Amino acid sequence: MSSTLGLAGGNVDLESANSRKVESRVDRKKLEKAERKIRAKQEKKQMKMVQYESSRLLDQPDSTMSYEEFFMAVNPLQLGSDSAAKSKDIKIDSIDTSVGGHRILTDASLTLAYGRRYGLVGQNGIGKSTLLRALSHAARLDHEREGLDITLSDIHSKLSEMESDKAESRAASILAGLGFSPERQQFATKTFSGGWRMRLALARALFCEPDLLLLDEPSNMLDVPSITFLSNYLQGYPSTVLVVSHDRAFLNEVATDIIHQHSERLDYYKGANFDSFYATKEERKKNAKREYEKQMAERAHLQAFIDKFRYNAAKSSEAQSRIKKLERMPVLEAPESDYVVHFKFPDVEKLSPPIVQMSEISFGYSKDKPLLKNVDLDVQLDSRIGIVGPNGAGKTTVLKLLTGQLEPTSGLLSQHARLRIGYFAQHHVDALDLTTSAVSFMAKTYPGKTDEEYRRHLGAFGITGMTGLQKMELLSGGQKSRVAFACLSLTNPHILVLDEPSNHLDIEGMDALSEALQRFEGGVVMVSHDVTMLQNVCTSLWVCDKGTVTKFDGTVNAYKKMISSQANEAGVAVAH
Repeated sequence: MSSTLGLAGGNVDLESANSRKVESRVDRKKLEKAERKIRAKQEKKQMKMVQYESSRLLDQPDSTMSYEEFFMAVNPLQLGSDSAAKSKDIKIDSIDTSVGGHRILTDASLTLAYGRRYGLVGQNGIGKSTLLRALSHAARLDHEREGLDITLSDIHSKLSEMESDKAESRAASILAGLGFSPERQQFATKTFSGGWRMRLALARALFCEPDLLLLDEPSNMLDVPSITFLSNYLQGYPSTVLVVSHDRAFLNEVATDIIHQHSERLDYYKGANFDSFYATKEERKKNAKREYEKQMAERAHLQAFIDKFRYNAAKSSEAQSRIKKLERMPVLEAPESDYVVHFKFPDVEKLSPPIVQMSEISFGYSKDKPLLKNVDLDVQLDSRIGIVGPNGAGKTTVLKLLTGQLEPTSGLLSQHARLRIGYFAQHHVDALDLTTSAVSFMAKTYPGKTDEEYRRHLGAFGITGMTGLQKMELLSGGQKSRVAFACLSLTNPHILVLDEPSNHLDIEGMDALSEALQRFEGGVVMVSHDVTMLQNVCTSLWVCDKGTVTKFDGTVNAYKKMISSQANEAGVAVAH
């Protein structure tokens, strides 16, 4: 016997039930609407990527074209519009940026309000430096176009704003704040190393006061005194600042807003320093997860009712009501999975003290100019020593003396006979063969494991998936640091001696490193400019300055306050 039921506004679908032909009450086309929307969105995104890559990346660049020219040919940005030419706000819509086939941003918008200080944060390898490079190029072209109409009166006005009669003293003050002594300020620029030249570039940018100041990990090249100066200086900076940084303390002091780069988009947190951004982000994530799970449960409940009563004439009106409710329900995207990294250093073989002792050690790179005098330092398996001080004072030299890489000119270094020291160099990249993969490098340097074992080991330090098989020259600075830490752990050290270990690591990486060092059962001696890292790991603070290494009786924040006080007394510029 056949039963025919009317279902308004839909196609009729015949299904077999108990060997009978019946008409379903379900409009399958409507029920699949949500799934089609999701598929369409994914297909559109994929097609956009295919078109983007095929039209831009497949074209071979002119062999005479520089990397920057090729990059900007692939990733063009234009600032604002002609109608907004006089505005110092920046708004760029529909940003599509890619490097080497890896998508960085898709249809993103960048908005920078004049006078605000933005911290740009995100995971290692997400493309923050790539965005800054593209923005810098676009801003430079925009500035060159404006420069065509500059008049002599414009130049005079700019010089007046900068108080040209005070320019020399102001320049000297900025240089002093960044660590240049009066004597060093007179040196020819060609005599400076790469790190000091980067400081010069930063000093020049601060002095010129551009309308948009772009800073990419500025604290990586600075010591605690210089970071303290830069933080104070930027808090009074009158124009727009966009800074990429993973230094929490620095961002807390400097940023008025945070931009979070992730999942090929930019999320804005207005009026937020890093701590408030992080709290808000976590709250948003919890709410999104709660809403998603609630909706999934409701969808499952509705679908279960529909499936159960779709052929029941007595329940037809209720089934129809639930079908419509399911169709009207907005489709929520699944929340992003948490990005979790856990560094792990191996268990430590117990050694009886003394472990490492430096007794009245002096050292100089030339006999007539001693750098360090009468240094005494005792390191045990439970030591957590942080070393701070201005650049050039000898902090790295202390570490190299401690590890035996340098011979003291006088004094005594004693080490336990079975002691193994793991040394993380500030320029650790120099020890990596960037032309090969991390897995191949580890297999060659630390043989004895399978490729799969090396990949699992790298995974514990955040190098996951195919990343461990890529040439290391393609990795970000933070990813290279993770590889270096993974290699360091294979040495089974009793003592970890770390020179600026937080450089290039993202927030998650620094948290993982801090936690791993806290769990590590051996000793730690660390040179670092990162206040948060020093606070979390070190129990004693030593200051390297003026040829000596002395224990500081106080916290890292107390040391920073002392530095700021000394700078104010010396008349160093800290704000405009």
